[in-house]
Amino acid sequence: MAREKTSPGLKILWLWAIGTAAILVTNVVRTRIRDMEQIMNAQQQQQQQQQESAVPDSVIVDTRPESNEGIVREVK
Repeated sequence: MAREKTSPGLKILWLWAIGTAAILVTNVVRTRIRDMEQIMNAQQQQQQQQQESAVPDSVIVDTRPESNEGIVREVK
């Protein structure tokens, strides 16, 4: 039995079809990953804004007591 040979044009067509499919799949995956990153970044920014709004900018603490209450001094 003689073996049938595949024509070079058919081989090129198969390579072109497989290459095109690979490029399309790669573009879809990249788009999905980019969308997920944008969603995650937006969520992180929203959480940071919520944390920043919950924490006061500054706190003033009086370190000098008004009276001598609570201060223990040893007398020698």
